[in-house]
Amino acid sequence: MRHFRVSSISAAAALALIAISAGAQSLTKIGATSAGTPVMLEPKSVAKANGIITATLRVGLQPPIKTTNGDMVSMRTIMMFDCAKQTSATKERWFYFDDKFKMEARHDKPGIPGYGPALKGSVPDVGLAHFCAPGAKP
Repeated sequence: MRHFRVSSISAAAALALIAISAGAQSLTKIGATSAGTPVMLEPKSVAKANGIITATLRVGLQPPIKTTNGDMVSMRTIMMFDCAKQTSATKERWFYFDDKFKMEARHDKPGIPGYGPALKGSVPDVGLAHFCAPGAKP
């Protein structure tokens, strides 16, 4: 088993590193979590079908999630947003030991994603605010 050590970083540093690590794909900042961590959107991932908006979001984790193998410092998630019901669901998500989204720590993919309300200041809350605001276009 490999062990990784990753130090925590500031929200501003997380934003810069996420933007740099995106490489050729441009990311768009759509808001910030209650911890002040920027939430980034992969614009090319946005799709709308049957009233559901699907998009991929990236975020640095503040504070990092401690594991026996090291700290998970970033997350990439495919979210689904139902603006009519003001709910969201996670379709798939990856946690990473690094801020470049290369050293995967964990991958979750629920069999049947469950929609529910978003916690105030969470990544789903930021996504709902962005996609479901009056006049917003996916």
